[in-house]
Amino acid sequence: MDNETETIRRILQETGDTWAVVGLSTNRSRAAYGVAEVLQRFGKRVVPVHPKAEPVHGEQGYASLAEIPFPVDVVDVFVNSELAGGVADEAVAVGAKAVWFQLGVVDEEAYERTRAAGLEMVMDRCPAIEIPRLG
Repeated sequence: MDNETETIRRILQETGDTWAVVGLSTNRSRAAYGVAEVLQRFGKRVVPVHPKAEPVHGEQGYASLAEIPFPVDVVDVFVNSELAGGVADEAVAVGAKAVWFQLGVVDEEAYERTRAAGLEMVMDRCPAIEIPRLG
């Protein structure tokens, strides 16, 4: 198993089941909505993080990671690459164990900072694709 595949496996199987999904709203046409459904089907608790802080999939939403009043294991990032590094830094600040940048989200500097802080990290991948394969 290559390093990235092993990291993905650890995040899906060992890191914990509370996933903050940054960019998740009630908009059913957005990828985050469907990915969150898949995560829930595989036993993950999905916590919506979006400026509107609206409930999605039966879970209370929050406007930022810092507002979530309980520990988060994984931060799944559905924002563009220009904003993703800031979200990764917030994930470190709130004590998350891992950061997952979705397909098309790449920030090498954020990756390095996040890994240096001791978190697991994956970029440009989708857990809805990986979880049936490795979860």
